[in-house]
Amino acid sequence: MSTTSIPLSSGGLRIRLAIILTYMLFGAMLNSVGAVNLLVVQTLAVPRAEAALLDAWKDLPIALTSFLVASLLPRLGLKRSMLLAVAAVGAACLAMPVLSAFWAIKLLFCTLGAGFALVKVSAYSMIGLVTQDRAGHARFTNLLEGLFMVGVLGGFLLFSNAAHAKGTGWLQVYPMLAAIAAAAFVLLLASPLDEGPVQSPDTTLRQDLLAMAPLLRLGLVVVFLLSAFLYVLIEQGLSTWLPSFNNEVLHLPTAMSVGLAVIMPATTALGRLTSAAVIGRLGWFAVVMACLVGIAALILVALPLSRGAAPLGGDVGWLNAPAAAYLLPLTGLLLAPIYPAINSAMLSALPQRQHAAMTGLIVVFSALGGTLGSFITGRLFVAFDGATAFALLLVPVAALAVSLSRLRRALSS
Repeated sequence: MSTTSIPLSSGGLRIRLAIILTYMLFGAMLNSVGAVNLLVVQTLAVPRAEAALLDAWKDLPIALTSFLVASLLPRLGLKRSMLLAVAAVGAACLAMPVLSAFWAIKLLFCTLGAGFALVKVSAYSMIGLVTQDRAGHARFTNLLEGLFMVGVLGGFLLFSNAAHAKGTGWLQVYPMLAAIAAAAFVLLLASPLDEGPVQSPDTTLRQDLLAMAPLLRLGLVVVFLLSAFLYVLIEQGLSTWLPSFNNEVLHLPTAMSVGLAVIMPATTALGRLTSAAVIGRLGWFAVVMACLVGIAALILVALPLSRGAAPLGGDVGWLNAPAAAYLLPLTGLLLAPIYPAINSAMLSALPQRQHAAMTGLIVVFSALGGTLGSFITGRLFVAFDGATAFALLLVPVAALAVSLSRLRRALSS
């Protein structure tokens, strides 16, 4: 860890708060796709098959931007890159109520995806600059990821409340998000940051661009990337389509469908903040395999309860909602430890100099997994029904268990 990191002075505190606020903002907006998916179908008459592509409009720019510029950000400037991302997303949010069209929503998610790639790589590179030692680095990383999920939770609550508005009134949530982006921009701009320690004056532009390529020749890395891809496919398939499942399969009102989906990010946040101690005692492989078994069990129990669900009428409320509406979001608690655990196991097996390139690959394959997960689940919603679509997620759950078994063997060899 660099000895030039910023102490916890007023300047150091400001940059920490700026990183956290920016990360939470992107958490709230990135994971709003499930609610927006449902709302554009209902208020903008967008076909379900087209709405299913919204995840691609954010995830493909994440993958492309990460692949092209992740290793160049120290050269371009970490804070400058983050400021650009926040400004672009804030401007797109301000335009939403005025434009009020599906093409504008696609453009917003495209901007959001490219911006998140800049923010995530910049934030992770900044952590080493704003902490004093390895323990401080680990604490701030865990805090940042935990608060990212709090941002996700806040986004669900915002969009759940906005779903009560008539017609396209829910678009008024975006000026509030633009205000948060403006606050993050000002805080970033006013925060001092010495980026000297992360500059790489001894490498050429070509070397920076090709930093990821050697990793793809390692069998260990390929197995890991497949595991990360499958994990995000499962997570996004569930989280993106949970509001639609609540509405179309369980016949719950729109606002309540979005509101109940908030349980998933809440349990995910809880799982990420509490799982470190369990993994420390039992080991990452035992924990993630137990989680996968639990996820399969929840799906197998919840889906039969959802079939044949009848509309509950005007008196439906949180206390008399179907059991499946509560069981499926609990998968968040079990999904939570998997991604950080396998990332930590993989990065610990690589030399420190390869961590930045590996992080770029993680972002790329996670984005591709998220896009494919949402797209496949959406197509299955159209071709069959919501219960069948969620039942078929058991296939990637089983594939992930096999992939993680191979990863453990590769790590221990």
